[in-house]
Amino acid sequence: MSDPVSKNINVQTFGCRLNAYESEVMMQQAGRAGLGDLAGGVVLVNTCAVTSEAVRQAKQSIRSARRNNPGARIIVSGCAAQTDPAGFGNMAEVDLVLGNEEKLHAHNYRALPDFGVNDSEKIRVNDIMSVRETAGHMVDSIDGRVRAFVQIQNGCDHRCTFCIIPFGRGNSRSVPMGNVVDQVRRLVDHGHREVVITGVDITSYGADLPGRATLGKLVLAILDRVPDLPRLRLSSIDSIEVDEPLLEAITHQPRLMPHLHLSIQSGDNLILKRMKRRHLREDTIEFCQRICDLRSDMVFGADLIAGFPTENSRMFENTLRLIDECGLTYLHIFPFSPRPNTPAARMPQLERKLIKTCRPAEKTWRQCLSGSS
Repeated sequence: MSDPVSKNINVQTFGCRLNAYESEVMMQQAGRAGLGDLAGGVVLVNTCAVTSEAVRQAKQSIRSARRNNPGARIIVSGCAAQTDPAGFGNMAEVDLVLGNEEKLHAHNYRALPDFGVNDSEKIRVNDIMSVRETAGHMVDSIDGRVRAFVQIQNGCDHRCTFCIIPFGRGNSRSVPMGNVVDQVRRLVDHGHREVVITGVDITSYGADLPGRATLGKLVLAILDRVPDLPRLRLSSIDSIEVDEPLLEAITHQPRLMPHLHLSIQSGDNLILKRMKRRHLREDTIEFCQRICDLRSDMVFGADLIAGFPTENSRMFENTLRLIDECGLTYLHIFPFSPRPNTPAARMPQLERKLIKTCRPAEKTWRQCLSGSS
């Protein structure tokens, strides 16, 4: 990093690659604010809100951090803290709660040897929907890693019925293309051999920028302007939003890694409709076939949700068949978790025991869901 970060600042990261990147920014900003000089050290906890289990694990980690570091200051941020600041602020172990925007700026960490002197100052979380821009925070390197993450976008304009993330991240906003290219160049200059483009909804990149920027145009610009970058990789994409320049990059740019992780969620059209997704199973199959025709060495991963409200064995079989039909090889499978104030939380739920005890990797999944009509 461009600013030395004290060894007294430790970070615990939950969730996505974007959080991993932002944890580096948090360490940088906390170091700039002088928190590394605090006696007892500082623990930064960057939370995730995708599932209730992720929230539970974060709170468990906070309690453990206090037991293991009784003199440390504990700062909590991330999507779970953004969506439920009081839930973390009420924890006796927590000294400060920062929102997802507040965590990225040094001034929110400064003058905090005593942190909040009362409960209202302990929580520093503003309305994330009011944030209109995403700064291109410059992280020159990530210690000990060949691979580095670069944030190109934050937030999401879609409202999938199961997802709480827009309320933790706000609306979609993009980092200007020149800033992204500069960030990649700096990382390569500091020895990183692979860069992963990350964000909340990276295929929506550029819609809020002048000049008709798109993800594909950005990828081509990075590969053209940073010729010393050996490998460029994409994080999760929404295939329905893929633009023609990205298809061009996939076809003609060998430095763009032949792996795409797709946000699919289900292989059943009725469940996709109830999720308020914008694609059908046929769209996913057609996309994978087209990409394989363009690049024979391409492999696919996917995000899938098991046990969505109203899902029955036939619907689940459609998802299992989609895995085979698309040749999906690396799966992130999430047991459905109702998130507060989302439409899916109000739908008829499957039994939690069914979702919890039947693991998608086991052959017994078909048997488990066979009881659902």
